[in-house]
Amino acid sequence: MEKLIKRILPRSLLGRSLMILVVPMVLLQVISAFIFYEAHWDKVSKYLARGLAGDVGVMVDLVRDNPTAEGHKRAFEISRNRFNMETEVRPGEILSNSKEIIQGSIPDPFFLLALEERVGLPFHIIAPPDSKHLTIEVQLSDGILAVTALRKRLFSSTTYVFVLWMLGSSLLLFGVAIIFMRNQVRPIRRLARAADAFGKRQNVERFKPEGAREVRQAATAFLMMKGRIERQIEQRTHMLAGVSHDLRTPLTRMKLQLAMMGDHDDIKDLSDDIHEMEHMLEGYLAFARGEGGEKTIETNLSGLIHTIVTRAKRKGGAVDYHSEGLIYLQVRPNAFERCVTNLVENATRYGDHVSVRLGQRNDMIEVTIDDDGPGIPEEQYEEVFKPFFRLDKSRNIQTGGVGLGLSIVRDVVRTHGGDIQLSTSPQGGLRARLRFPI
Repeated sequence: MEKLIKRILPRSLLGRSLMILVVPMVLLQVISAFIFYEAHWDKVSKYLARGLAGDVGVMVDLVRDNPTAEGHKRAFEISRNRFNMETEVRPGEILSNSKEIIQGSIPDPFFLLALEERVGLPFHIIAPPDSKHLTIEVQLSDGILAVTALRKRLFSSTTYVFVLWMLGSSLLLFGVAIIFMRNQVRPIRRLARAADAFGKRQNVERFKPEGAREVRQAATAFLMMKGRIERQIEQRTHMLAGVSHDLRTPLTRMKLQLAMMGDHDDIKDLSDDIHEMEHMLEGYLAFARGEGGEKTIETNLSGLIHTIVTRAKRKGGAVDYHSEGLIYLQVRPNAFERCVTNLVENATRYGDHVSVRLGQRNDMIEVTIDDDGPGIPEEQYEEVFKPFFRLDKSRNIQTGGVGLGLSIVRDVVRTHGGDIQLSTSPQGGLRARLRFPI
């Protein structure tokens, strides 16, 4: 039951806020309508029905008390001038001894009871649906008294007025509520877009706090957090640049000294160690530095991945590439190229055949890379993304780098708002699926 209620209720803040306003409004209108119809409408209808039935009763009394032609004429004038009714007497005609509506229907059920109470004689009611009048025929001792009156005498226009007022005021208040709530929700949406853009390392310089006090406080806190993170990244970059300069200088001196010592085996081993240290240093700096300074632009992913695949083929890799048409996406080209290149090179290193697929799935762009290599154990899918983690069995330590490749890949993918998933390839090796929101 709880799940059903959550599925029915709106999920957006605007929808829930409007529901908080609309539900009490609807309940108020329902209660008002119930009170109106139960109290006001019933009373008004009874008064109108009794009034018309009383006028008919007066005419019955006048005609019976003045049976002459002159008396009838006087009664007809009173009916026309005082009660706005047309009256006639049809001598010798007889009604059946029952109360009956012989044509159409009357607009108010109280009228039958009122006629019984005020007239007390057999009567028929003729009320054509398309006519503005109704006729009440009353059986007298010497004929039938026919009284024709306007139907609106049994109808109160306050019904339509009340309904129109209720609906009109509800729609007006609902429209005003929508406008105000949209204005209140808009700063929250802008804050969410700014936070998402900052998470993707996009420019959010134009964002400024606005809206209600609580929303401005949240926006101000976001800007302060953004500033602290940017200062931290800048400090880290400067520190790593200094570390890089400090370490490369002695390494360069050591390489020059070893180059002047000859070609002994021990010297060659030392040169290999220095080269490995340089390779490790480049990996550490690349992981820590990232691609934060690169701007996001609309990029032809189909052409970019084709270039990566062509480069891998020139190096001897067997790579099959398929793109579902031309696909463009807002990315940082160098970071994206580095990410996909890392995955393709890993696949060609450990597999004999590699398949690369690019396509669009609903609102996501997918890049799928399959190989037929040894793969990665399922229980270590998450471990391989940790910095400096290397597989001892399924990956060769000597050719597997320093354990930062997949860490850099996931960092690049997530800064673009996407994610990477590892699974078993249909070819038996590893499948890496990159998904980016459009």
